Amino acid sequence: MTPSVARSVLISIVFFVCIGAGFWIHALWMTTRWTPPPAPPSTGTTVDTLQAAFVAVAERVRPAVVHIGTVQVARSRRPPIVPGPFADDPFFKDFFDQFFGPSRPGAPGEFRQPGLGSGVIINGRGYVLTNFHVIKGADAVTVRLSSKREYRGRIIGTDPKTDLAVVRFEPEGELAVATLGNSDALRVGEWAIAIGNPFGLDQTVTVGVVSATGRADVGIASYENFIQTDASINPGNSGGPLVNLHGEVIGINTAIVATGQGIGFAIPANMAKRITSQLIDRGKVTRGWLGVSLQPITTELAQALGLRGTNGAVVARVHPGSPAAAAELKQNDVIVGFDGAAVDDYHHLQRLVAEAEVGKTIKLEIVRDRQPRTVQLKISEAPDGPAPAR
Repeated sequence: MTPSVARSVLISIVFFVCIGAGFWIHALWMTTRWTPPPAPPSTGTTVDTLQAAFVAVAERVRPAVVHIGTVQVARSRRPPIVPGPFADDPFFKDFFDQFFGPSRPGAPGEFRQPGLGSGVIINGRGYVLTNFHVIKGADAVTVRLSSKREYRGRIIGTDPKTDLAVVRFEPEGELAVATLGNSDALRVGEWAIAIGNPFGLDQTVTVGVVSATGRADVGIASYENFIQTDASINPGNSGGPLVNLHGEVIGINTAIVATGQGIGFAIPANMAKRITSQLIDRGKVTRGWLGVSLQPITTELAQALGLRGTNGAVVARVHPGSPAAAAELKQNDVIVGFDGAAVDDYHHLQRLVAEAEVGKTIKLEIVRDRQPRTVQLKISEAPDGPAPAR
């Protein structure tokens, strides 16, 4: 073989070896870089998983939901005896007894008005969280567990301004306790599960979603920051829990819109935590107070006051002798910041003030005569009675 032929053969061999190595490297690179996507889960698997989650939540929380029964002794305004010529007629006597209570000569009749609602056990020592309107005016309270055991309840404290109350009973053994979750992390569209005793039907579970958060101006309570849900809520559900898919209580069911379907409201769990801890510790709720009357900022008012938006709250009146008066706040001042937090609207400011520590000195960011200012004032305790101006 001549040197020229040998060189040609060697070049050809090297060429083919390089081509083969290139194909091998390319195949190896594609194998390590690309992997086929996982097969999508079957519809049956997804449905089974979701169904199992709902069942698990119901099994976990239902034992902590109780039936609240109340009795209120009312005095009738009936005459002491059946009047007229029918005084001896048993039919008319039964009629009067049914509507006015049994007659007692010389004394007004008495009859008992039963009530019902729901509650949720939040403490192993027998503390039950419910609505104020469930136990309002009750002369006696009973707590019936999911096991059908009944106990006499004692009202520990009430807060009409948020429609919350705490009842306690003396348990004979270990109790199922519900966990209060973080309602501030709620997102619209999340699953919501309502558990309660609508129309006295114990341990009823209904499912929906969180329809909205931060609902105010509903006209139910003085301090409103409701969760709206389309989970079915009916009379008797009041005081029962609204639960997420983690089995955490995110709200306390409190009201429905009678003229609409699929519109119910629940008190957020974070608000319930603050109120409950005070009711258990002190039997009452202490709130902060500025001593101002507030009004919302409309678009027209914002333009008149030289504001860029409608965030904040306008001072409509300053009460004499209040912390606001001591800080020299004035009518038409716009409060846009409270202790470092931006104020969304006057409802938001009301909640910030109510939750502030009494005696604490805070900074208010205001706009006066189109100029930003900062003032300091000391939070006072809100007077008793109807919800005072903030």
